[in-house]
Amino acid sequence: METILLAQFMGGFYGLLAVVLGAFGAHALKKKLTPDQLHSFETGVKYQMYHAIVLLVLAFNLGFDNALDSYIVNCFVFGTLLFSFSIYGLCMSAAGGKKLRFLGPITPLGGLLLVAGWALLLYSFVSSML
Repeated sequence: METILLAQFMGGFYGLLAVVLGAFGAHALKKKLTPDQLHSFETGVKYQMYHAIVLLVLAFNLGFDNALDSYIVNCFVFGTLLFSFSIYGLCMSAAGGKKLRFLGPITPLGGLLLVAGWALLLYSFVSSML
């Protein structure tokens, strides 16, 4: 039951925050970030919103009667956190003149968790057909 609540809460939270950060990037950061940094920031926002929607869809469609469902949700929750928020940190710190380079390796780890979440979701679909 708690995984359903995690998926619902984080889906709603990530969605809300994606709208806020998207507006912030489009207005407040437009003059502070280079075009490449702004593009990276927007990529973080897009991936955050995509996975917010996926979490909400999963919260209302998965049975959460097996560990696989929880693994899928956790991969999306933590993958989004590591992927998108490391991008935000890299962009904001670079704009401030002190790029936090330690965040660079965190982004692909988040991406790997997102890929794992999608692979597990695909496995869930395929195994239910067999």
